[in-house]
Amino acid sequence: MPPDLPKTLPGYDPDVEKSRARARSLMEKLGYGPDKHLAVTVSTRNLAPYRDPAVILIDQLKEIYVDGVLDPLDTTQWHPKLTRKDYAVGLNITETAVDDPDPAFYENYVCGAMRNYTGYCNAEVDKMVDAQSEESDVEKRKHIVWAIEKKLASDDARPILFYDRVANCWHPKSRG
Repeated sequence: MPPDLPKTLPGYDPDVEKSRARARSLMEKLGYGPDKHLAVTVSTRNLAPYRDPAVILIDQLKEIYVDGVLDPLDTTQWHPKLTRKDYAVGLNITETAVDDPDPAFYENYVCGAMRNYTGYCNAEVDKMVDAQSEESDVEKRKHIVWAIEKKLASDDARPILFYDRVANCWHPKSRG
């Protein structure tokens, strides 16, 4: 997305304190506050790439009257729990090895997708996903993708906590 677009999405305002104040206000309307916190369990795989962001999430939730407890699970327990939707807050990592939105959208957000763990289903979004996939004009496709991302954020389909950037060089002749 262009740099100005993410800050228009719910939860992505760069003014963190303003966002926290709004969240605290929402929590207060629900009866929570400095003297009464919401208790939640944050479940995730017991592997550092999952566990570490979950710990950071729990720390950040304290700022808005939410007390989180980490529930680290062995992988053999995590995936069945995730599939059953047997969690209050589940932190999962979604990645794709291809620099193309199709795998992310079709695997994680369209109705009935196998990795659509939240069960999000919106026929309008499914049509937009198909449209971006069929669009051959790169600039037009970008705009459709941005509209999809905005809709997913607005619908709270699967909140994105962070984007990890990783690069590897595997060519045997590359040195230094």
